Amino acid sequence: MTNLLSRFLAVLADDDGTSPAAGLDDDGYDLWLRYLPLAATRRTAVGTSATALLVGSESPILKSARSELEKALFAMLLARVPVRFARTEHDGAVQPGSILLGTPQSLPVLANLDLPLATLGKDGYVVRSMSVQGVAVTIIAANEDVGVLYGCFAFLRHIQTGGAPAEIDLVSSPRLALRLLNHWDNLDGSIERGYAGFSIWDWWTLPDHADARYTDYARANASIGINGTVLNNVNAVPDVLASSFLVKVARLADIFRPYGIRVFLSVNFASPAALGGLPTVDPLDAEVRDWWQRKADEIYALIPDFGGFLVKANSEGQPGPNDTGHSHADGANMIADALMPHGGTLIWRTFVYASDALVDRAAEALDAFKPLDGAFRRNVILQVKNGPIDFQPREPFSPIFGQVTKTPVMMEVQITKEYLGQATHLVYLGPAFEEVLQFDTYAAGKGTSLSRILTGEVFAPTVTGMAGVANIGTDRAWTGGVFNQANWYVFGRLAWDPDMSSRRIAEEWVKMSFGCIEALVRPVVDMMMQSHETLVNYMMPYGLHHQFATGHHYGPGPWISDLTRPEWNPTYYNRADRHGIGFDRTRTGSDAVAQYAPELAALFADPHAFDEKYLLWFHHVPWDFQMTSGKTLWTSLVEKYDLGLDQVRTMREIWQNVRPHVDARRFAQVAAFLAIQEREAQWWRDASIAYFQQVSGLPTPEGHAPPPHPLDHYKALHFPYAPGHPH
Repeated sequence: MTNLLSRFLAVLADDDGTSPAAGLDDDGYDLWLRYLPLAATRRTAVGTSATALLVGSESPILKSARSELEKALFAMLLARVPVRFARTEHDGAVQPGSILLGTPQSLPVLANLDLPLATLGKDGYVVRSMSVQGVAVTIIAANEDVGVLYGCFAFLRHIQTGGAPAEIDLVSSPRLALRLLNHWDNLDGSIERGYAGFSIWDWWTLPDHADARYTDYARANASIGINGTVLNNVNAVPDVLASSFLVKVARLADIFRPYGIRVFLSVNFASPAALGGLPTVDPLDAEVRDWWQRKADEIYALIPDFGGFLVKANSEGQPGPNDTGHSHADGANMIADALMPHGGTLIWRTFVYASDALVDRAAEALDAFKPLDGAFRRNVILQVKNGPIDFQPREPFSPIFGQVTKTPVMMEVQITKEYLGQATHLVYLGPAFEEVLQFDTYAAGKGTSLSRILTGEVFAPTVTGMAGVANIGTDRAWTGGVFNQANWYVFGRLAWDPDMSSRRIAEEWVKMSFGCIEALVRPVVDMMMQSHETLVNYMMPYGLHHQFATGHHYGPGPWISDLTRPEWNPTYYNRADRHGIGFDRTRTGSDAVAQYAPELAALFADPHAFDEKYLLWFHHVPWDFQMTSGKTLWTSLVEKYDLGLDQVRTMREIWQNVRPHVDARRFAQVAAFLAIQEREAQWWRDASIAYFQQVSGLPTPEGHAPPPHPLDHYKALHFPYAPGHPH
C-alpha cells in the first residue's frame, strides 16, 4: 500500500523509536497498515527478532500471511527478511531470530511445542517468543491457516504499537463466529448512507478487471478479524442474483478467499417473480422453493465457500412473506432450506415496523419476532439493530436481546455515521458500541451483559455474530475522513472480542495510524473517547432521538410533523408541547418498558432511578422536572447543547496542539472537518433551542445566549443534494 519513497524518507525523522514521519504527506490510503520505517533503536531490536521467516506451506492463506510479513518487515526494517520453507522436521535447523509461521500440520516443528492450540478453534492464534532447538524465535501458530493470518497481523500490531519484539505472548481467538461488514452499495455504484464516494465495486468491469483496491480491502479486513462481507444493499434489487452478476461476485470471492473472507449477498424476497417469472413468491409454493434451491445450487457451483444471504423483508416497502399471508419464519425457512445443503447461513433482519401512529415503533420488532422464537431453521440467525429504533446517537439496547432466546441473534451496528454527523463530524463510535455491548440486560439475572448474549454464554445459540454497516467508498482514504477509519477498525476489534476496551482500541488505532509519541497519543485518544458524548450533547441530549431533517438526515428538524408515515416525524419522538417533552414508554404511555426484563423495566419506568441520559427516551416529563443537579430539565437541556458546542471547540484546540506530530495533509483535513463540526454544532444548538423554546414558551435560561435567528430561519434551510440519500 504505502508509497515506498515515503518509507525510506521517513527514516530521516528523529531517532526516538516512535517516529510518525509527521513531515510527510499521507493520503490515508494505508489505513492503520502504514508500516513506516522504525527509528534505529527499534529497528535493531525488531531486526534481531526477525532475521528470517520459516514457513510451512504455500497455501493461498499462508501465502497472504507470509506476503504481509515480508512487506511489513521490509518497510519497517529497511531490509529484506529471507524466507525458508520447512515442510518436514528435517528441512534444516531453526536459526536464531526466526519467525516460525504455520500450523502443526504445515510446519511439523510446531507439533512438538507446548502450545495452547486445543482451545483456540480454527481462527485463534498463538504469537509467542520462546526457545526452539535452543535458540530464541517467535512462533506464529494456529490450528488452521486463517488463524496464522490473524496471528501475523497481531504480531505486526504489537510491533506497530511499540511492543517489545522479544517479549510477545499473545493468545487469542474470536468470540463471535460471523464478523461481517454490510455494504449498502447499489449496483449502479451509489451507496445508501454512503459518505465516502461511490461503491468500490466496479460491477461494470468485473469479472474481467479486478481493481487492486479489492485486495487491499481484504487485507484491511483480515487485519482486524473481519471474515465476511455482504456486498450489496439490504434494499436489494433482484438483478444481483442474475447469472451475469454472479460471475462478478465469484471474482470478488476469489480475491477475498486468501484473506479468510467469505462473500454474502443481500437478496430481494420477490426475486423468483422478478427474475424467474413466477406468478407468486409464496414461501410455501413448490415452484418458489425450487427456484431458490436451483439458485443456491448455481451460486455454490461458482463459489463453494459462499457465506449465504441477508434479507430485509416486509420493511420500508421491501417485499416479504407477509405479502402472501405468511410469517417471517415461513419466508426465512424457505430460503434457509435452499442454503442448508451447502452449509450456508440465512441472515434475517428484524428491522420491521408499520405505520400505525398508535403503535410505538420501538416495540414493533419484538412484537413481530418473539412469537416466532424457535420456529426458524438452525441455519437462520436474526440480525438485530443495536437499539429499538434506528442507529440513533443514543438508544437503549433492543429488547430482542434477552427476549428471543431460542433463535440465534446477532447485533447490527452502523459504522457509517448516518445519524452522527455523517463524514465530517469527528465521532469515535467505540464508546457507543461499548455502551450497548456492556448494557446489563438482566436477561438471566443481574450481570447479563449484552455481549454475553451475543457470544452465546447465556442462551447457547448455534451461530454467533456481529455486523456493521460499512463506511467505505472510493474516497482515497476509504472512509471520507481520517477519523472515520477508526470506526471501521473498532468494529472489527469488537466483533473479535465484544468485551475489549474501546479506549485500548483507540490507542492501538492512533499509534498505528499516526505514531507512538505520547504527546500525540494521549490527547488524541482522550478527544476520541469524549467525541460521542460531545455529539449527543449538541444534537440530542437526555434521550431525545430521531430529531433529524427529512430523508438525508443532515441537520436538525425537531419541528417536522407532516411526513406520510407518522413514525418518520421527529415530533412523533420528542412529543414536545406546552407541558413537557419526551416519549412516554411507561405503563401510562406505550408500555414499551415491559418488553425488558422486569428488574430493568422497573428501573426504566422510574424517571429518577435510571441514568438521566435516557430520560426522554422513556418519559414525557414537564419542562420544570427537577434533575439530579437540582436544575430544571429546560435549563439542563440548554446547558447540554452549550456544553456540546464548547466540547467541539476544545477538540479543535487539541488538534491544533498536536500539529507538530501529524503530517500536513491529514492534519489539514481534520482541522477543516472540525471547523465544519463546530459550525454545525452551533446550528444544532440554535435550531433545537429555538423550536423547544417556541413550544414551551420558556425564556432562554440566564447565562445562555438565545438563538441568533427566529425559528422560521432554521425551518427554511434546505439541502437537496446532501450525500448518502437517493434524490
